[in-house]
Amino acid sequence: MNSRETILARIRANLGKPSGEPEEQELIAVSEYLNVHPSGPLPEGEWGDLTERFKARAKALGSTVDEVASMAEIPDAIRRYLDANALPNAVVCWPEFEMLPWRNAGIAFNVRPVEDKDPIGITGAFCAIAETGTLMLLSNAATRAITSLLPETHIAILNTARICKGMEEAWNLLRVERGKVPRAVNFISGPSRTADIEQTIVIGAHGPFRVHVILVSLAST
Repeated sequence: MNSRETILARIRANLGKPSGEPEEQELIAVSEYLNVHPSGPLPEGEWGDLTERFKARAKALGSTVDEVASMAEIPDAIRRYLDANALPNAVVCWPEFEMLPWRNAGIAFNVRPVEDKDPIGITGAFCAIAETGTLMLLSNAATRAITSLLPETHIAILNTARICKGMEEAWNLLRVERGKVPRAVNFISGPSRTADIEQTIVIGAHGPFRVHVILVSLAST
């Protein structure tokens, strides 16, 4: 039993529930509760184009945004971004992007967990939230959260078909497609920032100094 399972087993024991995974009836009860529980207040009016709304909100939070028409164009777009910001051409990316033509763009890529010395981490995103310009990332063995958190520069690749209106729609999409919530769900709204010291904004204090989003127009899968 790993640490996560140990902690969850203790919580279940304190709640008077049997050890192990939740029983089917418990999962049904949770689903029924969510289906009948009223949503909180939502913004009124027309949402317009969700991609344009996401872009505007993401830029307002300090992210930069680029757009490409296909996955094959991603390495060249990233190389342009690296060159424009005088960044090294060595990146660490999630396994799902291993087959992109990185070498054609002159980029040295690695598919592995990031380390302290790695300047750029490239991830995908489960979905995004147009209302706030936020990325939603799910963690597992292949999509490690640290890739978006440790490097000074985080580049996220996002399918425009997976831009949701708000937080409620993003959680609903997760429940429908994944059923169970993964070990960690990370919401990224622009570069890391804090004002803990004398209320002075400091960028990159607890995470990436830069967040760059590449939008790809792909059909929803």
